[in-house]
Amino acid sequence: MPQTRVVGLLAHVDAGKTTLSEQILFQSHTIRQAGRVDDRDSFLDTDPLERQRGITIFSGQAPFIWKDAPWYLLDTPGHADFSAEMERCLRVLDAAIVVVSCVEGVQGHTETIWRLLRRYGIPTFFFLNKTDRAGADPEGVRQQLEKRFCTAVPAAEAGITEEMMELAAGEDDELLERYLAGEILPEEWPDLLFPLLKDGKLCPCVQGSALAGSGISSLLDRLHELVPEPGGLEKPFSARVCQIRRDHKGNRLAFLRITGGTLHVRESVDGEKVSEIRRYSGEKYQTVQQVQAGELCAVAGLPSAKAGASLGREESEAELISEPALAAAVQFDSQKCPAKTMLSYFRLLEDEEPALRVEWLEELQEIRVHVMGAIQLEVLQELCRQRFSQEITFGPCKVLYRETIASPIEGRGHFEPLRHYAEVRLRLEPLPRSSGIYFVSECSTDFLALNWQRLIETHVKEKEHRGVLTGAPVTDLRIVLLAGRAHEKHTEGGDFREATYRAIRQGLMKAQNVLLEPWYAFTASLPVEFSGRLLTDIQKIGGSFETPESEGERVCIRGRAPVEGLISYSRELTNYTRGQGSISLRLDGYEPCRNQEEIVEASGYDPERDTENPAGSVFCSHGSGFLVPWQEADRYMHLE
Repeated sequence: MPQTRVVGLLAHVDAGKTTLSEQILFQSHTIRQAGRVDDRDSFLDTDPLERQRGITIFSGQAPFIWKDAPWYLLDTPGHADFSAEMERCLRVLDAAIVVVSCVEGVQGHTETIWRLLRRYGIPTFFFLNKTDRAGADPEGVRQQLEKRFCTAVPAAEAGITEEMMELAAGEDDELLERYLAGEILPEEWPDLLFPLLKDGKLCPCVQGSALAGSGISSLLDRLHELVPEPGGLEKPFSARVCQIRRDHKGNRLAFLRITGGTLHVRESVDGEKVSEIRRYSGEKYQTVQQVQAGELCAVAGLPSAKAGASLGREESEAELISEPALAAAVQFDSQKCPAKTMLSYFRLLEDEEPALRVEWLEELQEIRVHVMGAIQLEVLQELCRQRFSQEITFGPCKVLYRETIASPIEGRGHFEPLRHYAEVRLRLEPLPRSSGIYFVSECSTDFLALNWQRLIETHVKEKEHRGVLTGAPVTDLRIVLLAGRAHEKHTEGGDFREATYRAIRQGLMKAQNVLLEPWYAFTASLPVEFSGRLLTDIQKIGGSFETPESEGERVCIRGRAPVEGLISYSRELTNYTRGQGSISLRLDGYEPCRNQEEIVEASGYDPERDTENPAGSVFCSHGSGFLVPWQEADRYMHLE
């Protein structure tokens, strides 16, 4: 039996992705009748919220067979507000189908999808949809793909065409040499083409109509020919968690892609025992005793498994690119539902969507969530009503800031209550934007053992360290271990945690700190007569834009601008273009805040009163510990 391969469907909202998923399942004889989004009976959009809104919110899966080969179809959310869910799904795919409307063409979220697919090296197939609609221009859309993304090869004909071979040969010098010499056998082409597909240099492109059911078989044939089996059967068990959901009875399920070996019921995975394995097809499932490399499944009995995590021997993935730039306070009647109870509900939602980053602000007695946009807030509101019978609203969306430093600074931390001892000396250096936190040691193992140095690195990376301007997370720092000291008898692991945290915090208190605000990259499409208004608005909020591209009577404008100025711009654009304009946004890094003093003052944050993030150090004298404020601590340190 061939191994199971997984193909994902991705698209800008309303491109026809869900309709295509119905046709794939129908034409592969998985379902008897193709459902419709309008009729609210699509096979994979099973959640009441999805059917109510007519959009995919949670990824859905179903197995199908094509030419005697097993596949899994993974339908991902198309709205930008649910990009984190979509990005986690990418990590379990063997191939992706990107649906593009032949009427609207390449849209803003399509560009985001393309960037993510290239980051994860996923072979990409384009389905140019809605060819039967008035105004459809499949060739024009294909040229758009060529201009913005890659060589989009027409691939509707049976087999690997001569045109595809020529284009592939043009992308690789060694391949070109063999092609011109006539040395390549027909059966070699799929293996030769696959690396080009993974690199995004070549993308098969099929056109058709998902609604009419045309072009589907050609699309599936190309997948069957060009995507190899994933392998991994002989490896030790490994898996990736793409989703955490709860069934109708409240059972917690981890949805996995098995990437190596075999998983059995009652087997132990990272110290937890698998109690049940399910194979899902839409909302229905069957229980099985084992699954092997290649398969998608849902597993019960893994309470610690997190969405996006790796299990077994699977290597850990980098953090998601899709991250929220906004936060909103949860508003509710605390007389009807105590704050602790409401917080527990949101912790359940955070378990399923880690990007929510639920926060409890003790001083304000407030629950705050991180979100991508207004649609996500509306969905959260409905989820609370349906799942917890709670009526909630949200306060205005606020920008999520970050902090960094302008120049190198040294920080020291000492922790020495009775029978404990650790001292750490660090240098904090600024890094370019979007670098995150980077650790390096310049401390000789002659002075501090390697195991202690590795422990310090763990403590640097394990926590989201808070800045001293607004309490926002710090980023873009190179943290250098210069020296450290342990006691032969009294040092424990937790001592270095305290010393490391305090060293970082003291360094930040000394530093010239910089507040960073998030920026969006935007793509706007609107009638030409309204373009002047948009360009003026972007300049007013401090943004920039590229030369507008003419698209008949419409214009496409790309650029960057601070998130603060674009939070509600979509609604404004819709109003002044009378519904004819649209704008797509994606987070595009952080830049120094233009009104830092004003934002810092408004935040009301006092780093000296933040008892969870102390900057002072603890020393010992006459058998008891005493606290030394950060300004004076350097004079007490034991290291030169």
